[in-house]
Amino acid sequence: MTATRYLPFVGRLMIGLPFAMSGLSKLGAYSATAGMISAAGLPLPPLAFAVAVAVELGGGVLLIAGYQARSVAIALAVFSLATAVSFHNNFADQNQMIHFLKNVMMAGGLLQIAAFGAGALSIDNWRRSGELGSRPAVAT
Repeated sequence: MTATRYLPFVGRLMIGLPFAMSGLSKLGAYSATAGMISAAGLPLPPLAFAVAVAVELGGGVLLIAGYQARSVAIALAVFSLATAVSFHNNFADQNQMIHFLKNVMMAGGLLQIAAFGAGALSIDNWRRSGELGSRPAVAT
């Protein structure tokens, strides 16, 4: 077994954890988050809030677990790009440009997961190799 077997999990953790934490923080800050959504000119702030929490918290947890990782990664990549365009589009502000580029970089990493899958340490791999309770096949 090589160390590279663990890299996809570490990558999913490093991308998924900030999403999950952001979703959790939104749960404790409904008014502030809905206000930011409204200030950005997006319609239906309560619905947008619910979608943001579901995508960030749910998507982050699913990505970390490696469940439906390709689909989740695509959804999070689209969400990241939509967030970049909607909230970080003032390129005259260097901080906003940095946040815009951060979101674009996250989308790039997520597209790598979509292209190559969740890796060995994932629910997707366990399901592919049989029952959830069985051990996944190990490449030698």
